[in-house]
Amino acid sequence: MTEFFQSIGMSYEWAWFTASLAGILLIALPLMLAVAMIIYADRKIWAAMALRRGPNVVGPFGLLQSFADGLKVFLQETIIPSASNRGLFLIAPIITFTVALLAWAVVPFGADVVLSDINVGLLYILAISSLGVYGVVISGWASNSKYPFYSAMRAAAQMISYEVSIGFVLISVVLWAGTFNMSGIVEAQKGHVFGINAFGLNPLLFPIAVIFLISALAETARAPFDLTEAESELVAGYQTEYSSMSFALFWLGEYANVLLMATLNAILFWGGYLPPVDWAPLYAVPGIIWLFAKILLFFFIFSWVKATVPRYRYDQLMRLGWKVFLPISLFWVFLVSGYLMLTRYG
Repeated sequence: MTEFFQSIGMSYEWAWFTASLAGILLIALPLMLAVAMIIYADRKIWAAMALRRGPNVVGPFGLLQSFADGLKVFLQETIIPSASNRGLFLIAPIITFTVALLAWAVVPFGADVVLSDINVGLLYILAISSLGVYGVVISGWASNSKYPFYSAMRAAAQMISYEVSIGFVLISVVLWAGTFNMSGIVEAQKGHVFGINAFGLNPLLFPIAVIFLISALAETARAPFDLTEAESELVAGYQTEYSSMSFALFWLGEYANVLLMATLNAILFWGGYLPPVDWAPLYAVPGIIWLFAKILLFFFIFSWVKATVPRYRYDQLMRLGWKVFLPISLFWVFLVSGYLMLTRYG
């Protein structure tokens, strides 16, 4: 894209800046639209599983319901508690929303279709996703209210517990792919198991694919791990004191993170932008179509779990993270590395 802008008379510096800005907008704007639509899809899936109709009034089939909700919160008054830390209270939702967008910079939507194809893309995503909890913790503390503060403490403990397991899972994937580059990880899955483009069907990697999916639910505080927003205990958790656009930014950031985790599941274990089978005619379909189809499948699984699985108790959440997932994921690092040493480098 930089070359295109140079061809119309721009200097290299301005061409690079314009190309980068265009790339950011090409990701951010469709992502915002996608967030609005998956909120609608989320509510429709829950309604169908509870034998209800869901949104069906605003726009055809209720498609404009998310936009109506966004307009409603935009027109509300922003209320800041008098005893809160005003600066931190206002910046917390901005952190959550911004961090949710930053990770998409290294997501490959197709072969060579990525904003920043850096060699350590997976480490970048792990670092960025870890920063998301700061918005929650800051909002809980700055609200100067006991329920948001309890929620912030839960969020910090939950993030630490499941980030450790996710880290070991990613080590196994990196060992097998031989690279931290996101596009390289996708390409390493081409024809991996009986001509199927997926690490997830590898008997050694399937268990950690399941662990990653469950840990992604906990990382995004989705049911059954939504202890940070437990209405029966904490009113609404860290969002209790928020209103208007501040609340909407948390809302958008949460769903952007859900989309990111669905994307990571597709990229790391199920072929990303590659077709399901390594068969030449399937490559005629653009890679971005295959990636979106896989993202939608994983998002359906996220919604399905939220609609059907009851919330964990907090001690169950901690036990699963530290006593089940951590030992298994650590053992799997030794198992995968040992197998690779014997077969690939032996």
